[in-house]
Amino acid sequence: MQLLELTPAEIAFLTPPHAVPDCLQTRLSRKLAAMLTARLHQPVQMLAQVVDAPDTAPAMPGWQPDPALATLWLTRRLGGQYVMGETAFVPPSLIEALDAALAECWLDGAAGAALPCAMAWHITAASARATLAVQLPHHPLDMTRWAREVIRHG
Repeated sequence: MQLLELTPAEIAFLTPPHAVPDCLQTRLSRKLAAMLTARLHQPVQMLAQVVDAPDTAPAMPGWQPDPALATLWLTRRLGGQYVMGETAFVPPSLIEALDAALAECWLDGAAGAALPCAMAWHITAASARATLAVQLPHHPLDMTRWAREVIRHG
């Protein structure tokens, strides 16, 4: 039995497309939306926003969820259906979940990827509207060290 050579059309079909590398904010947006959808038991949409670079860089990522997101998280995680009022604090479990998502995204990304100084999103979940921002260290090595520590202790 003789094998025939592949035609150019067959080669094109079997060749995987070149993957376009996603930026950190795009990958993180998808990961956060999936995580929040699962944890809140309702569809969550995230829209990335342009944010100005902060004057100083933190040693590790610093999350800034607004009170609406903290209240939504606390209400839904405790089994509530309707979000009312505002919580006066950010639940530690929210920060831990955000840290884990960011650490995974950073370590799964391409080595030497650009590290933005800050990122922000508008979040829509059912009837709730919220915002989320994060400030990042300036140096990728600091980010990698932090991400490995989060994954190791997570």
